[in-house]
Amino acid sequence: MRKLQNVLVTGGLGFIGSNFIRTLLKEPAFTGKIINLDKITYAGNPASLKDVQEQFLDTRYFFEKGDITERGVIEQIFIKYHIDTVVHFAAESHVDRSILGPENFIKTNVLGTFTLLETARHFWLPHKTVDREVLFHHISTDEVYGSLGTTGSFSETSPYDPHSPYSASKAASDHLVLSYYYTYGLPVTISNCSNNYGPYQFPEKFIPLSILNIIEEKPLPVYGNGKNIRDWIYVGDHNRAVLKILNEGGAGQRYNIGGDNEWENIRLLHTLIDIIARKINLDSEKIRNTIKFVKDRPGHDLRYAIDCSKIKKELGWKQDVNFTEGLSRTVDWYLGNQDWAGQIRSGDYQKWIEKNYEERN
Repeated sequence: MRKLQNVLVTGGLGFIGSNFIRTLLKEPAFTGKIINLDKITYAGNPASLKDVQEQFLDTRYFFEKGDITERGVIEQIFIKYHIDTVVHFAAESHVDRSILGPENFIKTNVLGTFTLLETARHFWLPHKTVDREVLFHHISTDEVYGSLGTTGSFSETSPYDPHSPYSASKAASDHLVLSYYYTYGLPVTISNCSNNYGPYQFPEKFIPLSILNIIEEKPLPVYGNGKNIRDWIYVGDHNRAVLKILNEGGAGQRYNIGGDNEWENIRLLHTLIDIIARKINLDSEKIRNTIKFVKDRPGHDLRYAIDCSKIKKELGWKQDVNFTEGLSRTVDWYLGNQDWAGQIRSGDYQKWIEKNYEERN
């Protein structure tokens, strides 16, 4: 088992990254330091780690504001903190945004990953500047595999077939990461995960968007006919899988992480409506009348499903949170943290959602 000491987390103010930092700090076997590098874009909210900063800032948790495409910034962090582990969450990740403006996705997801890899190669190979085992872990997505029909699932050997600038940029970064293992011997691992949900998710994504719109009595936009299918996993289960890979994963290996939990978008929305209506005493049928089917996004993949048998068999991971419990936890969190969501929705997000959803009606 690897002993993690000085862990660089990129994009740690984002949804999955901020939850991962909490997961790692609660891990009894981890006694090291976390260095969170985040550019603080629209999706990176410092409030998501306010409690962590109050408890651990400059003792076990350190924050560096910076861009992963800037080599000098990354090098200074490697020097200052003697980085031995990189957990690379930072990415532009919203498909709609990639369709409207793909350039940032190429810069961040491809060039940013390249810059991190080059820095790690320089400091770790061939003469290590740290006296312990090193690892570069890259967080990716099931969207690199493309779309499935009504049957089957993606395995680690499925061919790549990305259908959006976002998924294409992530596919490119996956290939870069593995190339550094095969060409230079850089110790790397990759995880490709299905759709995450849970606390602190930026409200342009389907589940938090739906929750907040229901609470605020706003229309509920659904792409196309709502029949697109996604495999959903609670963010805590995803991050426990990442921790398993960091501790026990094999260098050069890829691991699929999924929820074994496929849902049509429209069915999921009706379930959310029922959960929220019960919790805050609303009329579920009145809410259903606010559903608005909007023009489908270009290249919208029909179905994703992940075969995560490899990580279960080889590393002993499994999902702990069933979907009913996870959705209830998530709804409770947004009900109790409307100030956090309101702060985000008052700015860039609100302008973006108005432009890109209302124009589709």
